[in-house]
Amino acid sequence: MYQIPRGTRDFTTEEMQKRRYLEDSLRTTFQTFGYKEIQTPMFETLELFTAKSGEGIIEEIYSFKDKGGRDLALRPELTAPVIRFYVDKLQMEAKPLKLFYFGNCFRYDRPQKGRYREFMQAGCEIIGADTPEAYAELIAMAYYLLKNVGLKDVKLNIGNLNILSSLFETLKISKDKQKQLIPLIDKSQFDEVLTLLQVFGVGKKVANEFLEILQLSDIKKITKIIEKDESAKKELAYLEKILNLLEKSFNIKNYQIKMSIVRGLDYYKGIVFEIDAPLLGAEKQLCGGGAYELVSLFGGKETPTAGFAIGFDRTILALETEKYPFPSTKIKVYVIPVNEETIDKSLEIAQNLREQGISTDIDLLRRGIGKSLKYASSINAEKAILVGPRELEQGSVTIRDMKTGEQETVKLNDIQNRVN
Repeated sequence: MYQIPRGTRDFTTEEMQKRRYLEDSLRTTFQTFGYKEIQTPMFETLELFTAKSGEGIIEEIYSFKDKGGRDLALRPELTAPVIRFYVDKLQMEAKPLKLFYFGNCFRYDRPQKGRYREFMQAGCEIIGADTPEAYAELIAMAYYLLKNVGLKDVKLNIGNLNILSSLFETLKISKDKQKQLIPLIDKSQFDEVLTLLQVFGVGKKVANEFLEILQLSDIKKITKIIEKDESAKKELAYLEKILNLLEKSFNIKNYQIKMSIVRGLDYYKGIVFEIDAPLLGAEKQLCGGGAYELVSLFGGKETPTAGFAIGFDRTILALETEKYPFPSTKIKVYVIPVNEETIDKSLEIAQNLREQGISTDIDLLRRGIGKSLKYASSINAEKAILVGPRELEQGSVTIRDMKTGEQETVKLNDIQNRVN
């Protein structure tokens, strides 16, 4: 017996209904914000991903040589392919360029709840705009994407990496030392951060102030602490403009300042944000993104870029955890030929209904009325049409309401009106 590869999944019809619901909902919200859909290849040159993330990423992805000896990789994420696409073909397009996408990604990761080796990602990029309103709209869209799918409990955290970089500079923390600190900050291991800062020669008072900034959510208090750092103050004022727009223009007040967001510090610059589903525990992050610089790295003319990715599978998991009532796809009509002589006419009736856009199934196993009605009930059909020889002689069929059990005789030319 063949087994499915580790870290991959088969999806039942019920699971696919959930996935299509989520994709359709996300697509609708993207489009209402003026974003347009694109698609990139499932595999790219390996160099694209090592240029973005370093050679170390090779251990985390599926890479291979093709028959021509070229080094390729299944995409582990979608931002790098989209920016490659932009540099290659879209640089002359009118700005801002608002792009969204869906696609399967692949990572050689340890499978666990909400984390797989093959997974779907939804995301977007805005290219050519770096105004406060552009960033506020991007964050608002991420928030409403998740709220519009039906999630009730989501937590929006917003930070600014330029402020963090400025503080590192003030503390004279080198890039190598930052690489040691960042994983600890990311995991909120602040006692270890304090210890390491002191090892690096940072005074205890200054180190404690740094840690306080990482944990504060009050802009006024943060401003007071960094009042002597002009660069950080300027970035904080810019962040405040974005937050004011979120509150006043987008009616989003349910957010928290979180300066400890340190995602992708090598290429993320400035505003960053994450959205969590607290009910999911350790694997709670559904969305992450911010402003970044990759265009020049990939050979294009430097231009402002920002975006985010949504964990598709975790979003479904979050909805299931909240017991969200996913809409189910129902069969409107189930056609039952009463005997072999009525099969031709039954198929004709089914096809006529389908051509009118009415979802219609038909008994193909010649089961008989009782078993066919039982099957119609199992697939949640709303109506059953019983096509019998006597009724056909009179130009009629019997329509049964599967919920109430009520039946009526209906003329052939009136079927569509009675099942709609």
